[in-house]
Amino acid sequence: MIKTTNLTPELEEIRKKIEGYARGYGLDFFETVFELLDFEKINQVASYGGFPTRYPHWKFGMEYERMSKSYAYGLSKIYEMVINNDPCYAYLLNANYLVDQKLVMAHVFGHCDFFKNNYWFSKTNRKMMDEMANHSTRVRKYIEKYGEEAVEEFIDVALSLENLIDYYSPFIKRVEDEPKKSNMMDEIIDEDMTDYKMKSKPYMDKYINPKEFVDKQRADDKKEKEKSKKFPPEPVRDILDFLIKYAPLENWKADILSIISQEAYYFAPQGQTKIMNEGWASYWHSKIMTEKALDGDEIIDYADHHSGTLATQPGSLNPYKLGIELYRDIEDRWNKGKFGKEYDECENSEEKRKWNKNLGLGREKIFEVRKVHNDVTFIDNFLTEEFCHDHKMFLYGYNKNTGQYEITDRKFSEVKKQLLFNLTNFGQPIIYVEEGNYDNKGELMLWHKHESSDLKVDYTKATLENIFKVWKRPVNLRTLMDGKIKFYRFDGTEHSEKS
Repeated sequence: MIKTTNLTPELEEIRKKIEGYARGYGLDFFETVFELLDFEKINQVASYGGFPTRYPHWKFGMEYERMSKSYAYGLSKIYEMVINNDPCYAYLLNANYLVDQKLVMAHVFGHCDFFKNNYWFSKTNRKMMDEMANHSTRVRKYIEKYGEEAVEEFIDVALSLENLIDYYSPFIKRVEDEPKKSNMMDEIIDEDMTDYKMKSKPYMDKYINPKEFVDKQRADDKKEKEKSKKFPPEPVRDILDFLIKYAPLENWKADILSIISQEAYYFAPQGQTKIMNEGWASYWHSKIMTEKALDGDEIIDYADHHSGTLATQPGSLNPYKLGIELYRDIEDRWNKGKFGKEYDECENSEEKRKWNKNLGLGREKIFEVRKVHNDVTFIDNFLTEEFCHDHKMFLYGYNKNTGQYEITDRKFSEVKKQLLFNLTNFGQPIIYVEEGNYDNKGELMLWHKHESSDLKVDYTKATLENIFKVWKRPVNLRTLMDGKIKFYRFDGTEHSEKS
């Protein structure tokens, strides 16, 4: 039985019906707890990322002010929020019309199904509501002990680095190699090596190669080998984790970094599946409302609000719209058999347009897609040239001569390439730790994996400054700039650059 908090009897009855419709369509979700909030309270919860028990920080207050002003000026309105947790928590705005509450509940159950069943959410903490409260308790203790200013300043630094994680690491199994026998034998042989001795007659050996001399040679050689060892052995994508492990931090600062890291990994799948997740929830609220839940006098209001959700502003990408249309396209194609070798090799455009094998596999296919893909693989596998043409997708850019944004390309390959580029790592630069003891001085060398666009210099310098505050030693970064290798460095007082 679903536990609710403060829903009215009428809303509770609606919730039961919507849940029944959702499960009837095959949606599967955790227990979902709804709570009715006024606009001020829902803005407060939203400003904390949906977690009212989250740690205190000025950025949450700033976000609340932004949301409140936006609502007051009629620029935006939060209809719902739902939290990936077990149980799921969903918040409804008490000022919504009844038809909106139906739509929102149907939308929420779509999200909850996605959270539970999509692979990219499978490694998230399903008790994050409790974990956030735990984080808050720890941060508040640090504030009591070290002062609000010191803690907030360090959280500022940590938050500026929260995107320097490896978004795929939760799905990579790293097994430590067992020691090889050959390596163990090498160590044994090393004890009897004569490489450290000077050549001599056997009877002169103890004079020419005294034990102290041999031991010193061996120790010096060991030091040189240690210096020559690369640290880390391979480039590390998760810079935040590297800093937690190896930066000379006080325990409380290392703990705050770990809190920021845990929360970054929790929220990561939401960014990785924004198009899919919103598209899935929109698909199901549309299906439930139009086929099951609408009363006759609610149709116009529903159509108005649903179309507003899917509206696309010129020059922008609406994840709700792209997601729902792609799911519908996949369903239609798999129902008609418009996939596979025979279909792909057909060169008659009219024949392909009328193609219909009546396979009826569409619903099964979209559930499969929902289960295994993220936005990058979703777009890569299912965005077709026909879809791109039908939905008038294009690239645009700023024309310096006219001072206007204009269409620059309609070619499918270019549109898809740019969309995938924007989605990969959320369009942010990919940075690795290349060396943790650069030039044998304990400096950090970072490496920017260049993916067709140069780094923004002001962002680069700000990032190096904040990493220095954690690493406490100079920080370097290697990148490509205008086709040439370039190094940026911050030593704690000033920036320098060299090619």
